[in-house]
Formats: sequence, C-alpha cells, structure tokens
Amino acid sequence: MIIENAHVVTVTGAEIAGGHVVVEDDRITAVGAGPAPSREGHRVVDARGGLLTPGFVNTHNHLYQWVTRGLAADHTLFEWLTTLYPVWAGIDEHAVHTGATGALAQLALTGCTTSSDHHYVFPREGGDVFAAEIRAAADVGLRFHPCRGSMDLGQKDGGLPPDHVVEDRDAIMAASEAAIDRWHDPSPGSMLQVALAPCSPFSVTGELMRESAQLARRRGVRLHTHLAETTDEDEFCRERFGSSPLEYVESLGWTGADVWFAHGIHFDDAAVKRIGATRTGVAHCPSSNARLGAGIARTRDLREAGARVGLGVDGAASNEAGSLLEEVRHAVLFARAVGGPTALTVRDALELATMGGARVLGREQEIGSIEVGKLADLALWALDGLGHADVADPVAALVLGSPPPLELLLVNGRPVVEHDRVTTVDTDAVAQECVRVHRTLLEKAS
Repeated sequence: MIIENAHVVTVTGAEIAGGHVVVEDDRITAVGAGPAPSREGHRVVDARGGLLTPGFVNTHNHLYQWVTRGLAADHTLFEWLTTLYPVWAGIDEHAVHTGATGALAQLALTGCTTSSDHHYVFPREGGDVFAAEIRAAADVGLRFHPCRGSMDLGQKDGGLPPDHVVEDRDAIMAASEAAIDRWHDPSPGSMLQVALAPCSPFSVTGELMRESAQLARRRGVRLHTHLAETTDEDEFCRERFGSSPLEYVESLGWTGADVWFAHGIHFDDAAVKRIGATRTGVAHCPSSNARLGAGIARTRDLREAGARVGLGVDGAASNEAGSLLEEVRHAVLFARAVGGPTALTVRDALELATMGGARVLGREQEIGSIEVGKLADLALWALDGLGHADVADPVAALVLGSPPPLELLLVNGRPVVEHDRVTTVDTDAVAQECVRVHRTLLEKAS
C-alpha cells in the first residue's frame, strides 16, 4: 500500500506536508515528501486533506468492563469497586469475549493499534477468560499485550475485594507461568506479548507481588500494577505497611524498566524523582481519573524526571467512552489546567499516545513512530471536513478539535478500519450482544 498526499507526523523526526508512506507486507519501507517514486503492485490511498500518525498505544485497560458501563457513575473509587465487584463476579468466557470485542473495536475506531489489558477477575466457574480476551484481540486485529492479573487479599484478610473473587497464591503463580508458556511471543513483530499484573496494594499480598516479580524476570516478561491512584490507597499503605505506595512496591522489586504503573497520580517529589531514576513506566489515564475524582497525574514532572509515560483509557466502567483519542485531548487539557498553558503541548500529547506508549510496553524499536523498518501500524485521520478543514495546525486539529473520521487504520499493514468503520468484526452485532451480556450480569448480581 502507498499512502500519499498526507501530512505525515513521524513523531521522532520532521513532519512532512504532502508526504508519502510505503507499506510492504507488515513493514514501512519508505517515508518521504511528495508522491511515492513507484506505484507498481501497490494499492494507492490518496490522503489529501488527511493527517497520518503512528497508531496509538493503549497502556492500561480492563476490557471486560465494556459490558458494565454506566454503573456507580457518581461514586469514589473504593465505593465504585465495592459496587461493581459483585457484578464482575459473574463474568465468564462469553462475557469477556463480548466485552473485549466491543472495547477493542472502539479503540480501533479511535486510532489504537496496540492495546494492553489488565485482567484480574477470574471467577471459579467462568472458564478461560484470559483466552477469551486474547481471542477477541485476534478477531478485531489489534496488537495485544494482555496482563495476567491476580488478587489474593480478600476482605477476611484486610483487603478490598470480596473473598469469592480472590485466588489462592499458588494457583495464581501456576496460572501465570502457564499463561506465559501458552501465549507469550517475544519474536520480532509479535502480535501477542504477556505481562504479569497483581492488581494493587490493597488487593494482593506482598508475597504475591514479590513472587510475581521473580517469575516475570526469570521468564523475561514485563510487570504491571495499579499504584498511587487515590489518597485512600496512600493512607492504606502507610497504615498497613508503614510506607508510601511506591516505597512499599519498590521493597518488593517493583521498579525498573520492565515495570509500569497504572495511574501514578499521588506521587510526591521524591517519588517522581525515583520513578524517573529507575526508568519505571506510568500509564496516564486522565479521563478515568477525572470520572472517579481521583486527581491528575504529574505528567510533565514524570517525563522530565525520565519516567516512561504513555496513555491508557482504563476500564470502560470508569470511562464509558473507551476512546484513546479522547485521552490525548484530556492529557493536554488537564495538564494545562493544573500546570499552566505550557505544561504539555499538543505534540507532547501525541507522543504520549505513540512513542510514549511504545516505550512503556518495551516496543519502541518496532512501533510508535513512522520510520522505515518499523511495523506498519498507522492511522489516517480525515481533516478536510467542517470540524477541521480551517484549523491552521493539523496536529492541533486532531488533538484539540472534535474527533475526526478515521479514514484508515493499519495494523501490521492490514486494514482494520476503513472509512470510519471496523472491517474485521460486525460492530452492530457486537453492540447488541453487549446489551444482552450486560443485562445477564446484572440479573446474576441481583
């Protein structure tokens, strides 16, 4: 395929007005100004009036929550969790596959080509829910980094989750290693890489955190968890462990270039400096954090300290839109709301969604920018309509304007979205099934 006459945002290099990108198989083979030198054997896409960006990278999500949207809409995080845990306890393979398909299709429509997922609810009668979301990613066609999550600290032991949704630690460790054996593909161009992800300090034991870190490093996979999302969490850690959330997890081996935290809102100056010094990653989830009133992450400070920072939509039960493009816009607006008009530029925000996310997931050599040799994960946005045509800066049009139509989304060189419609799954049928699953889960919980 040749995409030409686009405003090409390479992210790592110069922007090219009226440029072209050549895709052969799953790779970018040419990037330049003007028309492509040769067209033979290629489908040519005239992208006049369009903006071509790298595909977005989603660094934190809970895909199954797509079928539990709109509940506990005005609750704090802990209230929200205690309301929804009984509903989530009813999920099974079908519910997870349905929800994940809906969430991933929506992500595709908002420019996402690579998504992680943090799945930590494994009902005893639910079947293989981890495999179900992996199957959904293959159906939609996105590059996928599923995180085998876990919880072993139930209410009877002082944790937040109900006891019936936690697992035995030995069973968790066995299932974690089995997930790596079965699914993790470390090869170049991989469409599927697994991480280990104990849920949070208030839902897992220190033993599970430590053993998961040891297993991940022995097997060469990454580590992910929630951290510093709320002031309640900070109080929990200081009361229970005598330390801040970061101090606690670092004592268990949870900092470094192979670790990334979801949210990372309530870090003091010392914590920001430590995260940067250890090259630990942070998934910034501005919309979910605002929806739950949790706060605003110190994105600029973390980046300046040397932390790897990407964007995440978080679960759809705390971000009903499920739009990665919305996170780009909110990252700019929220950073400026607390840090002034220069806190984050529109190009900084686009970098967070692309190379920033790629660095968080350890894929910066393959995705996140438009460069020869990189994987052909690309998003072509139509900016020639009423909402965007006269915006002087096309990047500002994308980031600050209303969401534009997505003309084309390529993953591994394969079209997943064309003319603002997902081509790989029937989104109307998926929407109808999501409604049925939502109703079934509420009936189970009643």
